[in-house]
This record gives sequence, structure tokens and C-alpha cells, in this order.
Amino acid sequence: MTSSTVKKLSDSDPVPTASAGIPALEITDLNVRFPSEDGVVHAVRGVSLSVNSGEVLGIVGESGSGKSVTSMSVMGLHDASARLSGSIRLHGTELLGRSDRWMSKVRGKKLAMVFQDPLSALNPVFTIGDQIIEALQIHDRKLSDSAARERALELLTAVGIPNPDVRIKNFPHEFSGGMRQRVMIAMAIANNPDVIIADEPTTALDVTIQAQILDLLRYAQRETGAAVIIITHDLGVVAGLADKVAVMYAGRIVESGTVEDIFYRPAMPYTIGLLGSLPRPDVDTDEPLATVEGNPPSLLNLPGGCPFAPRCPLAGDECREAEPALERLAAGDASSEGGSQAFGAPSRRGHRAACIHAQDILANKRTYADIYPLPESVAHRRRRDEDAEPILELTELTKTYPLMKGAVFKRRVGTVHAVNRIDLQIRPGETLGLVGESGCGKTTTLMSILGLTAPEHGRVVVFGRDTASLNRRGRKEVRKNLQVVFQDPMASLDPRMPISDILTEPLIYNGYSKAQAKKRVGDLMELVGLEPSHANRYPRHFSGGQKQRIGIARALALEPKLLVLDEPVSALDVSIQAGVLNLLERLQVELGLSYLFVAHDLSVIRHIADRVAVMYLGRIVEIGDVTSVYDHPRHPYTQALLSAIPVPDPEKERSRERILLHGDLPSPANLPTGCPFRTRCPLRPSLSEADQRRCDGEEPVLTAQGGDHDAACHFARSLQVF
Repeated sequence: MTSSTVKKLSDSDPVPTASAGIPALEITDLNVRFPSEDGVVHAVRGVSLSVNSGEVLGIVGESGSGKSVTSMSVMGLHDASARLSGSIRLHGTELLGRSDRWMSKVRGKKLAMVFQDPLSALNPVFTIGDQIIEALQIHDRKLSDSAARERALELLTAVGIPNPDVRIKNFPHEFSGGMRQRVMIAMAIANNPDVIIADEPTTALDVTIQAQILDLLRYAQRETGAAVIIITHDLGVVAGLADKVAVMYAGRIVESGTVEDIFYRPAMPYTIGLLGSLPRPDVDTDEPLATVEGNPPSLLNLPGGCPFAPRCPLAGDECREAEPALERLAAGDASSEGGSQAFGAPSRRGHRAACIHAQDILANKRTYADIYPLPESVAHRRRRDEDAEPILELTELTKTYPLMKGAVFKRRVGTVHAVNRIDLQIRPGETLGLVGESGCGKTTTLMSILGLTAPEHGRVVVFGRDTASLNRRGRKEVRKNLQVVFQDPMASLDPRMPISDILTEPLIYNGYSKAQAKKRVGDLMELVGLEPSHANRYPRHFSGGQKQRIGIARALALEPKLLVLDEPVSALDVSIQAGVLNLLERLQVELGLSYLFVAHDLSVIRHIADRVAVMYLGRIVEIGDVTSVYDHPRHPYTQALLSAIPVPDPEKERSRERILLHGDLPSPANLPTGCPFRTRCPLRPSLSEADQRRCDGEEPVLTAQGGDHDAACHFARSLQVF
């Protein structure tokens, strides 16, 4: 790591230790620049913050805002071409300008990091035990192998790894994603560090595993007394974990304060837009989400003035004259107390915002509805026509895969039960949400529907036609009315084709003339909120949200009746996600569409779905009207799922009780007897021995719970989780 503005410091300096009255970590006016083919990227611009021992600081913002670059600067893990200036102090000792050799004494001992992707962070050629033992012995050369192994077993036990004496010998690929993240946390707390940085530690995890990881981070913070910095785009996670929050945009902090300041008294339009973009799992409303239109600016060549001005509804000419400083806010006093002062420092705690309208927003208590123009409400939900013929009907749908062993002479050694006798219906104009953990069978269900071939067992009826009786021509006709929107918009669009060709291809294949197709492309671009003149551009010229709109336009090209949406917003920032969800709701009303919406984000499902089906190990365990299922879940698995969803409300998060599931999803190749959920069921310990034997030997079936609500549990009972 080099920099023309950072002085090289001696390797002989001692490792910093905690001192009374000095922040555990203090960053002052940090700037980070990277050279690129197009110029210098100013990734972090004048960031100042501090965190004390025992505090949790949340850093939030969209992709590219500089969150991770800031954390990597603290750890000293940037490429040598990076140019840094400013100051990063650990217990008052400067870290910038240190050699990698000196930083190696600090990393893992005083500073620890939990990375976003644990599989990439763990070495695949060493066992889990060897990697934890290395982390211990590298900072304590006198620690014997046996003592290090005992400590490693303690750590694995502390983070909830089952059978630690066996799993310590396993390699990273033998662990699930949640288990690998537990191992990363065990390594992070191994040497009782003073500062723990968690960079998107729950992004790729199921909501139940996420709840376990967040609980572990709280445990780690309590056990070590460390200062914790959690970097995330999930505001619900911040609400439940952080003491104070910094909101980043375009490489700098644009608002900072206590968690209550940010969630209950936001003063920066960007923060207000982020909060208004969030679908709430605890609120049943048809009100559309706030959308922050546009995209973050390029950090190669920032325009003058406030970087958020092009996206801000309040922006005026004065906002484009100069970039506002991060100023302290006070009731009736908008004066600054030094915008460069690190927020959260012991001598000056306060709410700060980088916006000339901030004081007016606070004084007038302006909300996102006052600032962002909301689209018209599409209050169409909860109006299921029970008499209408289903446009999609699954009956006893089953899908299995052979489990093979052997490299040359293969033999079948088992069966993977991916989907196990599920029944579903979707009626015209309805949205059915399909939720569950990874590996529960959601995607296999979609593929069975989209394949339009005879199922292994059961029936799939689409638009009144049994797929078992469809010939090639019949499948082509049905597919006009059945289209799919994929999870990753970039992977689903051919990078070699302009958008016009991508949208024209299905039209030409289905008999449109070139003139008709060209007109239809323009109509489709307008329909999904894109400029028709941009149809000659390539996918790389569009943002993630725009690419997903193109994917939706392609799916709508042939005027289908049913869209299958496979995690359509999971790869998008929250503000972009809100625009896509609003678009889908508007299109459903305008075009009379039906949706099968698959998602792991239950907040999104509550916002958009009419009915929801919860899957576990290839089975539907609860299904019904979304309001009934969310407000009065009956199955213990659904209750655990809903209780694990972070709510963007600090007060609610502090008072809620989590239902933590222990262990991972059982293998679909070795299903439990009786109730498939019994191995993880939180209700089981409270049951009598006779009732437990019933769960062990008798598989429950879906039974009516009142109204449009069924659950597959012998002892179903209502529980409010919000």
C-alpha cells in the first residue's frame, strides 16, 4: 500500500492497547483513491467516524457508496496501487503508513474482520481446525498444539457448531453457508480483539441462519467487550444491532447519529428515501414504496454541488453550487460545530447531516411521503375470486433425483426428494408468494412448472391444459402465456445483443413481422419505464434495476397471463428494488397478470403477495392469505421464519423475541420420519412424550385453520411475532 500523503511508520512500535477516554477506533478525514483505465476513482471522500469499546456502529448505503473500501482501509488490505490520506487510529495509535508486517501483528489480535463470503475467506485446502489453530498460535507462539486445539473446540462450541470434536477435522466445503460464517466469527473472536468489523455478514444467508449469525455477533460483542462495526445494506439488521449509524453516499458520510436519530428523525433526503423504500414485514398496507429515482454518481468525475442533487426531489440551484458539509443538527439551530469532527466521539455526540434542507426537514417533521412523489396506490390485493378457474394448478407434484456414487462405475445409493407431493393453485389476477430456506424445493417447483412436461408424479395444469398431454406445438402455445423473470438480470441478458434484439427475438419467433416487432419494442420500453430511444444500447449500459426492467419487458413481450418471478429483486439495492416492486404491482393491475413470486425476503412477499405458501424440505407446511399467515402464523417453522426477519424499527427490534432454529436443513436425501420439521422444531421440548412419538411417526397433513389458511402441524397454534 502506497500513498504520497502518508508517512511511513516504524515497525518497532508496540501493538496498541486500550486507554481510558480514547476511542477504540477513530477515523479522521479518510480519503481513498484507486487508479483505473478511465481515471482516478475517489472511492472514499473525507470520512470521519469513531467507535468506542462496547459500542456497535452500523454503516449503511447502496452498492458503491464506499462502505467496504472504508473497512478494508482499516484492516490495511488494499492493493499497493491505492492512495490513502487522513488518519486511522486504533486506541490512539496511527495505522496508516504501517507495513504489512506490522499490521499482521494487529490483524486478528486487535482488529478482526468477518467477511461477506466465508467460502472465499476460508482456505479450502486446510481443515477448519487448522485454520482456527493458526489464528491462535500466530499471535501466541507459546501456545501448545493441544491447548490451541482445546481453545478451537471451545470456540466452535460457543458459535454453535454441532459435534465440534468431529467437525474440527472437516474442510470448508463440508460446511453449509451458515456454518462457514459461524467459523469466521469463531476465528474473529479467537484472540479477544478490541475491534470487530463485520462486512455484510448475513447477505447471502437464509433469514433463519441470519438470525443465528446476528445473535452470535451480539454474543461476540458481549464476550469480548469489543467495538463492533457492522456494514450492511439491510436497515433492519442495523435497527436491531447498532447503537449509532453512519449513512454513506458517493464515498462520504451524509448522515450520522444514534440509531434512534436515523430511524425516527432522519434529516437527509437520501436516508428518508432508503427508509421509505423498505417493505415492512410487520405492516399490512397497499401503499406503494418510495423510490429514489436514478443511480449513484460515478466516483471518477463527481459533479459539483451535492452528489445526491440529481436524485433529490428537494434539490434547487443552491444544492448544485457547493457540496454541503456534514453539520451538527440542533432544534432551532442549524449551525455547524465542525463538519469534519468525527461523529460519535466522546466529547461531541450528535445528529449530523450533509444537506442544506436538513434543519427544515426536522423542524417540519417531513416524511418520505412529503418528499418523494409516490405512484398511485394499487389497492387490488386480498380480492381472490374463489369461483374463477385456476390458471395454474399443481396436484401431488413430486420430483426426485437419483443419488449416485462412483467415478467410473456409477451406482445409485439413494434418492433426493426435492419436491414431495405439493398442491398449489393460482387464480387470475392473484400473486402467490413461495418462500422457504435454500434447498427447500422452491426452484425445483418452478422448473417443473416451466418445463411443461409430464411430472414424475401428480399433475401440473396450466391454463386448463394438463402438461402430461401437451405435444411440442401445445407447449409453444402455452409458453406464450407463461413467462419467467430470473434472479440475475445480467446473466439472463445476452451481453452481445442490443436491447432491441433481446426484446425482438421472442416476437419474431412467434410470428411478428419486423415492423410489428419494432413498434412493440418501443411500447415495452415505455411500459416498464425506460426510454425507447435507448433500445439500441447493450445490457452493460444499464444499471441493475434497469436490466431487471428489461427482463420484465422481455417476459411481457408476448402478453402473457402468468409470470413466474424467481427472486426478481434480491440482487438489487433497496431503493432500486422499490421501483421494480411498484412496477410489478402497476403492471398486474393494468394487464391483469398473475404472479408466482419466489423470494427469500419475506418483507417483499408481504408487500406484493395476496397469498403465501411456506415450503420446508419439499413440502408445503403452511399456506393462506398473506395477512392471516403473517399476523397469525400457525406452523412453528413459519413462526421462526417471521420472527427472524429484521424490522427497521429499533424499539420493536429491542422488544421482540427471536425463535432461533438450531442446526441446518436436513438432507433431502435422508428425510426425517414423521414430521419433517421435528429435528429443529422449537415446540418439541414442550410436548409430552406421547405427542413427541406422534411427531416422530406420523407425518402431518395440511388442515384448515380457519378462513383461507392451512397448516401441516399436529399441534398448530397461533402466535404473534411482530
